[in-house]
Amino acid sequence: MKTTKYFSLACLKIANSILGAYTAIQDGAKELTIESNVLMSDELNNPPVNDQIQTILLKFSDELDPATIIDSVKLYRIDSAGDPVEEACVVKIDLNDPKSIRINNQDITRFSQGEEYKLIVRSSLTSKDKVSLGADYVGYFATNIDFDLSGNPELNEERSQIIIASDFHLGVDSSFAELEKNKQALVDFLIQVKNSPNVKELVIAGDLLDEWFLPMDYQMPEEKADFFDQVAANNQAIIDGFNAIIKAGEIKLTYVPGNHDLLLTEADVARIFPGISQAREALQGLGTYVTGSNSEIVIEHGHKYNFFCTPDPISNRAITNDETTILPPGYFFTRIATTCVIEGHPQSDNVFPEMIPNKEDPSQFNAYLYYQTWKAILSVLPVKESFEDKVLKTNIDGFTENYAINDCIPQQDKETGAISGVLFHNIQDTWEERQTINGIKAKIPVRDAITKAAAPAFTDIQAKTQFFDLDMSKRIVVFGHTHVADVIPMTNRDNQKTIYANSGTWIDNAQGYPTRTFVVITPPKNGSAIETVNLYQYSPDQTITQWTEAQAIRI
Repeated sequence: MKTTKYFSLACLKIANSILGAYTAIQDGAKELTIESNVLMSDELNNPPVNDQIQTILLKFSDELDPATIIDSVKLYRIDSAGDPVEEACVVKIDLNDPKSIRINNQDITRFSQGEEYKLIVRSSLTSKDKVSLGADYVGYFATNIDFDLSGNPELNEERSQIIIASDFHLGVDSSFAELEKNKQALVDFLIQVKNSPNVKELVIAGDLLDEWFLPMDYQMPEEKADFFDQVAANNQAIIDGFNAIIKAGEIKLTYVPGNHDLLLTEADVARIFPGISQAREALQGLGTYVTGSNSEIVIEHGHKYNFFCTPDPISNRAITNDETTILPPGYFFTRIATTCVIEGHPQSDNVFPEMIPNKEDPSQFNAYLYYQTWKAILSVLPVKESFEDKVLKTNIDGFTENYAINDCIPQQDKETGAISGVLFHNIQDTWEERQTINGIKAKIPVRDAITKAAAPAFTDIQAKTQFFDLDMSKRIVVFGHTHVADVIPMTNRDNQKTIYANSGTWIDNAQGYPTRTFVVITPPKNGSAIETVNLYQYSPDQTITQWTEAQAIRI
């Protein structure tokens, strides 16, 4: 990933190519250095985003000659074509520090939001001792768009912003659902979104109605549709909030499938959310939504690339006698994990058998790695129930039996040493075929898929390998799934800047990560150059806080 070079509060050599933070001595001659209060870059297509700029303060290493300041500082706004348009500015030596100059716009007000600027300080500027810059100082920077659901005057009441939120995990039973304390905050958020004058789209990036976070003994109803109707009824105020947005007709609401609502069909969603848009692929449980003025934005849940969470239409056909079976192993260990939470992380008498890996047989060694993943998960999610008891109730996706935890965990034959399982028998051998069925373009090695699945960064990097490096038109990718909200600058195969964002989650406890988070994408204003990506957190008091540094690109 390309390293971004910024001018910040550090001494930088002034040159057309910025090489680092140091005071330069070249050919025995001292040169002026600068500190800036504004983040800047030497790259037109990679301007760092500053939240608010009232004054650009440049502090030099020596006292300045006032006579050389005239015409030495030029400020430009970058237009939608990428061309600099000169902006009138006011440049003065700081009255409190003769080594510093203050740069303001002509009106001495805050710099316009959502713009990219170019600042040039000519080498003709010198110190009182005639020490010069040595070369022109050129810096690019951007200004962020303030986000407020009540509206931003600089967006002129225009609907242009896209909000992406995910991982609500609405549960069927409040006694164990992951979203309870944050319910009212979500209701308030949806009301504010509905009334916002600037929001154009709201995208639900998966894990909306949760069919996975259920205790092992939970009895599914005979009709799957009844289950989802019960989830909706248990979260009626939130469902009403989404439906109010749809009914108002001002904001496009789009649903993208996740893994926790893998079996939620198009008909189920249409029944519960009449008039909603759905982004689905041919295989149930997957979807990709493409939006933006140039189709530059891709939104997925992100589970497609996870060995344990992507649909598995192969492994259990013989057990279910149903060709439409797609539940992956993640469903079963989530049922176990839910029981652990309900039981308060109890002490367990269960023992994991030691296995001897066969490193000479790739399939068997991968089966061993698959077992080790199960062992790692269940070691931190213990349950009271014996691994040998048939405690896992199903009645879902073609499964009708009750299963033991040991039916999920691979076992090693004492005589042959072969490692295999009852459920997901030899799943390690079908990964390549599953990737093809599920439309994974950049194939992931099975060993990486098994051992790195739990690492959020492994999901994050799929934005680059599956999109940015394969399709140069895709510049922004947003996933959910990991619950780790972030905005990360990346590059594509052509070394253009791209932006990956993760929308995080709204569940009550995000295990040390922020919750009630969402991503906002703001396209370029009329005549402007940059599209911005921001991550925000919504608070129960209905305030909104920027969570991490914004990123911007030119599209």
